[in-house]
Amino acid sequence: MKVLVVGASGATGRLVVSQLLSRDIKVKAIVRSLDALDNHKNLEKVKASVHDLNIEEMAVYIKDCNSVVSCLGHNLTFRGIFGKPRLLVTNTLECICEAIKLNKAGNTVKVILMNTTGNSNRDIPEIPELSQRIVISMLRAVLPPHVDNENAADFLRTQIGKNNKFIEWVAVRPDALIDEKKVTHYNVYASPLRNAIFDSGTTSRINVANFMSELISNERTWSQWKGHMPVLYNHEK
Repeated sequence: MKVLVVGASGATGRLVVSQLLSRDIKVKAIVRSLDALDNHKNLEKVKASVHDLNIEEMAVYIKDCNSVVSCLGHNLTFRGIFGKPRLLVTNTLECICEAIKLNKAGNTVKVILMNTTGNSNRDIPEIPELSQRIVISMLRAVLPPHVDNENAADFLRTQIGKNNKFIEWVAVRPDALIDEKKVTHYNVYASPLRNAIFDSGTTSRINVANFMSELISNERTWSQWKGHMPVLYNHEK
């Protein structure tokens, strides 16, 4: 088993890499700098910028992988939020999926996208509280990264769907992200239980990484959530 991780040097991505390696799963990480991650016998580092890769190049990197995890996000700087590429997550996800189709693998490839509770699952459909809907509509107008997150999940829902012969997917939606050193108890739900804007819960990045690793390594967990957008909250005592 081998997993390709994009966004591997980010705050959550590096934890995903660590969680996978701790399960003795081989990892291929696309990073801009080879020094971004520590060396490991089961870690293959590829120096590249994902948004510069074309479909054929991505297909080469994916060819020996059973799963792909995207932890891509926009840097929280003016340039990161408003500069190009504005659709970093969506464009990279589309490239990944087209590369998987190009390879025509005998078995389906798992694709896991890190998303957000600020994005609703329109397959169910979810209807957030009015106050949240108002703010989200404003964010669509002024914050390109939010539109990117919505578009990426919508691509999986509407373009890949639940019966694709090459790709199975899960979009993981954490609530307000926090940093913790250890995995703690967390709960997984089909839909948000809280107002993502005015009453958000917390989700530690390491718990997100743990759940993503569980999706890859545990077929029962994968079967439960494939084609869905599960929501993670840290367990509140």
